[in-house]
Amino acid sequence: MYHTRFIRKNIRIQSLVGFQLTALQSHGFMQQRPTATRKMSTPEPEVPAIQESEAEPLLRDLFSFAAGNRTFAIFEDEVEGTAESKRPARLPHAPPAVLGVVCVRGRMLTTLDPAALVEAEPVNWPQEIPLVIALRGDEQLALAADSLRETITIASTDIEQFEGDQSDRLQPIIVGVARHGGEELTILNPSGLFAAAFQRIERRRRRF
Repeated sequence: MYHTRFIRKNIRIQSLVGFQLTALQSHGFMQQRPTATRKMSTPEPEVPAIQESEAEPLLRDLFSFAAGNRTFAIFEDEVEGTAESKRPARLPHAPPAVLGVVCVRGRMLTTLDPAALVEAEPVNWPQEIPLVIALRGDEQLALAADSLRETITIASTDIEQFEGDQSDRLQPIIVGVARHGGEELTILNPSGLFAAAFQRIERRRRRF
């Protein structure tokens, strides 16, 4: 009886030990099994689309008019308005480019001859100027004209550089030259007109 119990007890111990060894071996095998390395897929950087569209040129509106035998123009946003048949009040000792003072819409404006500013000879204007173009700005200026031409829209790239015998002297008052309908338009710069008109009389005084 005792011998039988001893044998059964040994069998239980061996079974328990064998089960633990098997569990340990199985656990060790699972730990030693090489795990497959998963490659991290990094998203590729987005390449921005290259836009090859060139910058559009600036469009400008030109207010054109005729004076003497030339066609002039001014950017439309620099024009205040127009008035017909104005008789300027003459100023004593005024330079040839200054025709006098006229009243347009309650403003007293010094009227200039654009042809005299860019040429040696002024226009022989009548006592009543056919047309006066009032300019914006603090200098209170106006330009004399024979007639109005159409207002045109051009690209800034179509304005050519002015080239002439006196290009250095005229550079402050001429923006450039544009061509439209077979005519050459001399684009004036209002900010330089007053100084250019009175510099000529100062030069004459220095000569004498």
